[in-house]
Amino acid sequence: MHSPLSPFAPLKPREDVLAWSVLTDVSTRIENRRIVPVYPAAVNTLDQKTQRIQGFMMPLEAGEQQRHFLLASVPLTCAFCTPGGPESMVEVRTKAPVKYSQGAVVVEGRFHVLKKDPSGLYYRMTEAIGVK
Repeated sequence: MHSPLSPFAPLKPREDVLAWSVLTDVSTRIENRRIVPVYPAAVNTLDQKTQRIQGFMMPLEAGEQQRHFLLASVPLTCAFCTPGGPESMVEVRTKAPVKYSQGAVVVEGRFHVLKKDPSGLYYRMTEAIGVK
């Protein structure tokens, strides 16, 4: 959910990107004392296919050029807090560096629906490129 206290505007809907409402429509269950995602069919059909996603960068490395970051559905409002749960973030690994931006960015790449990621992530994008 976008905080009304955020200094950044929420994402404007775009027809050419995967809607976050699709990705966040996930339920969970307990399996072997772990919380695991239960994806609807609409999410499972995205696995291993090229997708475009718009979101806000959460760098995982230092520097102006980023090759590994989290893309979040809402902008960061606190440097110490995640802006949502794992259903509202995608780990991104790019082919070429993408310039860091505090505003919304769009990336395109191979989308992965993660069934049992040890770090608790639900989604990953590989071979990604920055898109205007």
